[in-house]
Amino acid sequence: MPAPISPPPPKRRKIAHDGIQHKPTTADPILLQIYCHNINGAAPYLQPPINQYFAPAHPRESRTPPKASLRDFLRRHDWPTILFLQEIKINPDDVATIRGLERAVASPISTTKEPDYVTHLCLPSDPRNARGFGRKVYGVASIIRRDFYERYVDRIRPVSWDKEGRFLVIETRAEGALPKLAMINVYAVNGTEAPYRDSDTGAVVGTRHDRKLLVHKLLADECCALQADGYAVIIGGDINVARSALDGYPRLRIFPEQHCINRVDFERRFFDSPQQHAQQSNNELDFTQAQVGTGLGMIDSFRFLHPQKRGYTYYPRMKNFGDSCDRVDMIVTSASLKTQLKEAGMLETAAERGPSDHVPLYAVFEFEAELEKQCEGPTTDVESVLDERPVRGTEPRARSPSV
Repeated sequence: MPAPISPPPPKRRKIAHDGIQHKPTTADPILLQIYCHNINGAAPYLQPPINQYFAPAHPRESRTPPKASLRDFLRRHDWPTILFLQEIKINPDDVATIRGLERAVASPISTTKEPDYVTHLCLPSDPRNARGFGRKVYGVASIIRRDFYERYVDRIRPVSWDKEGRFLVIETRAEGALPKLAMINVYAVNGTEAPYRDSDTGAVVGTRHDRKLLVHKLLADECCALQADGYAVIIGGDINVARSALDGYPRLRIFPEQHCINRVDFERRFFDSPQQHAQQSNNELDFTQAQVGTGLGMIDSFRFLHPQKRGYTYYPRMKNFGDSCDRVDMIVTSASLKTQLKEAGMLETAAERGPSDHVPLYAVFEFEAELEKQCEGPTTDVESVLDERPVRGTEPRARSPSV
């Protein structure tokens, strides 16, 4: 098994020799840090500590924080710009739990120096395919740092072709160094032989494998339309596909055969180039354009930066950590963002996995303005005059190398 991959190092800042860190201008680079985590249910992250129900033995005694805290996660990883959560398992009518999730990431009123976050959710509304477990199935939450949200975000929306609470799109405006972005929180369908029903009639229209293939096409079409409208697209979350032999341990899953078909379909739609699809169409192969997708030519952030490195995101709880694992969670981007992509990895420790069966993953983008920032006097790297801040995690980790 490979050594755990550290989170990205804190952004290196510049300070002038007068000792003052000057306010950023429109010419400053913008750092976009995206984390994704399939948490397999939000409830463990919202439970208050048991000792809150008892009076403290001493007035100054602090209460023990929850074992799994979303606010602690954000703090530990230097307040990322965006945190995409999948499989939050909240009943769409459960207002109390929805509010609890919002409070779990918001800045405490008494703590004015810590960033605040806003939460947007997409929960299932499908009356035929999302009724199990008291409607506590699927669902995604997009958690956005408030300063970024208020300055750049134009709108946040679901997609018209999904009612299972699996997709949420953040669209930003172009401002300063930041281009128009469409960031899609994804909890993709897990292909199985279970029936998939028409949402209106209840009639069986295929299997969950069939639905997965259709969702591949619909998501690819959504990305194609966004790119045609001038957006650079970032897809982040649980894709439920392991791409190659590098992405499965001890081996890639190839049975039943339908998983291989799903894998090939995903590869063709999102990573093949449009020229490859045009050639296939001209040669009249056994694939139609509707079957193989639009050939978006996107890049897998982790595999792009680490072509031969093994790393995994799914660690089932019924086995010892690391005995069996797969990389089924990804952050996939438009090819136009490859020069802005600076870091990508996953947090491969049992502690970072927490109550889930997935570990978090991340990607960092840096957007440079066309005009170079004008500085007064020479500058010094802040890390040369300030002690390096320790990594605040649940287990010690080495800093990742520069990319």
